Amino acid sequence: MAYFELTITISDTYREALIQKLSALGSLGFIEQRTALVAYFPDSGDMDGIAAELQVVQALLDTSGQEHISFSHVLIPDQDWNTAWQQTFKPIDIGNCFTVLPPWEQAAEGRINLIVDPAMAFGTGHHGTTRSCLMLMENLAPQTSRDRFLDIGTGTGILAIAASKLGFKHIIGVDTDQQAVDAAVKNCKVNKTEQVEIRIGSVADLSGSFDFIVANLISLALIKLAPDIAAHLAPAGIAVLSGMLTGQDKEVTEAMHQAGLVLLDMRVDGKWVTTAVQRPQ
Repeated sequence: MAYFELTITISDTYREALIQKLSALGSLGFIEQRTALVAYFPDSGDMDGIAAELQVVQALLDTSGQEHISFSHVLIPDQDWNTAWQQTFKPIDIGNCFTVLPPWEQAAEGRINLIVDPAMAFGTGHHGTTRSCLMLMENLAPQTSRDRFLDIGTGTGILAIAASKLGFKHIIGVDTDQQAVDAAVKNCKVNKTEQVEIRIGSVADLSGSFDFIVANLISLALIKLAPDIAAHLAPAGIAVLSGMLTGQDKEVTEAMHQAGLVLLDMRVDGKWVTTAVQRPQ
């Protein structure tokens, strides 16, 4: 199967919104470069329709005088797609213990290896939000009983897999995207993390409480889910929240405060902010 590679030159300010739009249009995944965003679509995708949508965005930005974007796409044969992923996705060490690597690389000795196939969903460890989530999980997991763990918007399942490696006993990952669920299930099998259960759906579909929750989403989603996150967090439980751009964390933190959670920790990686909140005893 061939793929379309769409390259868009756009500033950081509008990149997250564009990722959401392209995801809704059927993008299979993204690579963030310094000055561009690269999105991949199946060869059956309506690239003319996607180009028309981008032209509307381009015209609106040009009219407002905010900035100019440019874009182009090429068709990549299947063998070139695989080679491109292998050239792009290299092992990366995160924190004191984690190494994230693709299935074709050799495991690192003396590290907690998280094997992730990057081709189907968000979450490889190369993005600032995923890195920060893993670091905060590593630092804060010892403060909980490590019994029940919930990953909201699991993507590749990398955070749920990491929770298993950190010693959590019962782990659930949920995502509203069936493709992400399929990718997470596949990655869990590769990592031999049988205690991880991946489900289609959201936190609102679940019952019971969790000692640790992670949600790597966008700020608006985190604000909307604040009451559900608080309701599913056990006393003294910790939630790690990411996907916020600098400045958006204030609104998310306030929403969590209104839901009864208190700020515990914060980490900044470039333009991205990740926070940890806790439910009081």
